[in-house]
Amino acid sequence: MIEARGLTKRYGSKTAVDDITFSVQPGKVTGFLGPNGAGKSTTMRMIVGLDRPTAGSVTVNGRPYAELREPLHEVGALLDAKAVHTGRSAASHLAAMAATHGIGKARVRDVIEMTGLAGVAKKRVGGFSLGMGQRLGIASALLGDPRTLILDEPVNGLDPEGVLWVRNLVRFLASEGRTVFLSSHLMSEMALTADHIIVIGRGRIIADAPVQDIVARATGTTVRVRTPHATQLVELLRGPDITVSTSEPGLLEVTGSTAATIGETAAAAQLVLHELTPIAASLEDAYMSLTADSVEYHSTSTGLPTPVGASAGVTSEEN
Repeated sequence: MIEARGLTKRYGSKTAVDDITFSVQPGKVTGFLGPNGAGKSTTMRMIVGLDRPTAGSVTVNGRPYAELREPLHEVGALLDAKAVHTGRSAASHLAAMAATHGIGKARVRDVIEMTGLAGVAKKRVGGFSLGMGQRLGIASALLGDPRTLILDEPVNGLDPEGVLWVRNLVRFLASEGRTVFLSSHLMSEMALTADHIIVIGRGRIIADAPVQDIVARATGTTVRVRTPHATQLVELLRGPDITVSTSEPGLLEVTGSTAATIGETAAAAQLVLHELTPIAASLEDAYMSLTADSVEYHSTSTGLPTPVGASAGVTSEEN
């Protein structure tokens, strides 16, 4: 289990992580979402002791990472796939890591096979593609057969087969009772992979709940209605919490009501309906709604980014 309590990190006058508290439970995949600059990478770095908190604490299995006697056996982390000596081969890199914990050659061979690196194991890492570098990073995280995995953007640079492999891998590891904590900017993939989501924005926790709860809570109910009596139906559906939009004649999108209510209203007025379809909200919809006020930059009509709440030329560190 990963537990953060009042975790805070400041860099001079900038607060990257602002008094956050959360738990990452074993037996499930927990996704960590947030815009660039939200504090995701800083939080992950504090978990594994690469950054020292300004205030608060974070523990893995009840202890700070620095106090773990055999960290590779307890925590596997992929935070930067490029943090490898480019002159070494993949096999040499893994063997060097294994030697620090007395891990045998058999385990090195196992993770090489598991991550699809067998064909390039003896090649220098400096010649690896982004995707192969990610596979090596995941192999390094798995080397000690840890109970806790922390993966920052693990599918970055992977092809569709690789993305599917990571999804199946982390879900299998969670099914074994391991703690899996991963970040990603791919909302569609996170929706398929994660059981629980933590959303951070401007250094603060915005949401911390199961995926389905976040989607249900952050987005309204929308129903698509197709009818030759659209004008009459709109008048019947009018209400303070109901919004109706249309993109073509006879097609309505109703927010704030249910398919059952709309169907009953139409039936009572003897209005014919050709379609009555609840539109399932996506994790991406929920994420965009939750983080609307937390992004550092919004796109303008020209396509150029405009800083939010800052003058031109002011930038911030991405996290």
